[in-house]
Amino acid sequence: MASGGGAVQVQNFVGKEVNGFEIVKLIGQGKFSYVFKAQRKTDGLCVALKLIKIFDMDNEKQRDNCLKEVQLHQSLDHPNIVKYLNWFIDNKLNELFIAVEWAEKGDLKLVIKKAIEEDVSFPEKKIWEYIHQIAGALRHMHEKRIMHRDLKPANIFIDTAGNLKVGDLGLSRQLSSQTFEAFSRVGTPLYMSPEVLQGKGYDWKSDVWSLGCIAYEICMLRSPFRQDDKENLSLYDLFQRITKGQFPPITAEKYSPELRQMIGAMLRLDPEGRFDIAQVCELCETFKKNLQSKPPAIDTYLIMDDIIEKLSLLDYETSFCKGWKQKRISRVYFAHGTQSDDSIS
Repeated sequence: MASGGGAVQVQNFVGKEVNGFEIVKLIGQGKFSYVFKAQRKTDGLCVALKLIKIFDMDNEKQRDNCLKEVQLHQSLDHPNIVKYLNWFIDNKLNELFIAVEWAEKGDLKLVIKKAIEEDVSFPEKKIWEYIHQIAGALRHMHEKRIMHRDLKPANIFIDTAGNLKVGDLGLSRQLSSQTFEAFSRVGTPLYMSPEVLQGKGYDWKSDVWSLGCIAYEICMLRSPFRQDDKENLSLYDLFQRITKGQFPPITAEKYSPELRQMIGAMLRLDPEGRFDIAQVCELCETFKKNLQSKPPAIDTYLIMDDIIEKLSLLDYETSFCKGWKQKRISRVYFAHGTQSDDSIS
């Protein structure tokens, strides 16, 4: 499964067993890594098995960063963060493997893509829930003094119950208690904060900016700074838009002022005025409490069905409609005002 220099022959992995994991298929790859779907032999549990070509890396610092990723996974324990399971260096391959929780339903990028293809919008309640889950994961990371630094839909996974799981911590960095800013330019341009793009120092609020970009995209089914996947946008133009904070407003007819204002507060250019992750969590929790405290919505269709049934027992069509030359009452009478629809009865 390996040839000279530690090079990995990926095509030979499928169907093979590595340290108690049977490789099922390749699901992704990067410059120094491959991600496989695998099955743990002891109990049949499906996992994502990440192979990192640690000994192909140019210098010791890169190898140290990979081992840091393992340590990051080990320190995190949150229902909305991909769960770390195990790590090992295979003796035969001399490569690092990390086994993490398998997300059965793919990632948020695919969910957004499906919504675009089907031309459907996410309901506001679902958007608040998604933001709350991601924000809760970030709050846990920030409490551990860990920044994600590459938050985007493709790095947010979905389990069988539909819960979001923040993953891919390869670009995360644990800041020491004396360090409040990081200065390296890393991440994905569409979701990078202005301060990162400008080479300035940045802190935890840079992750909040990325979350704001994701929240906007869930609402509008497109990035705030790239309005069409087919748009021929140069990196320079993209950087200009981001550093100027130029993006169309979220549709007011679809979503509440509270949701739009919160996303706007996450996308403020000045980090000082931008929401922190605790404020985002608090607003989401307040929204959910208010939603639970509201009385259940009245189902006008069920009420009308009941009325129609009682009117039928009184033979109202014969005694009232014909005598008074009135149309039958529609089953959606209360939902659509006084307009009757003979086609629905």
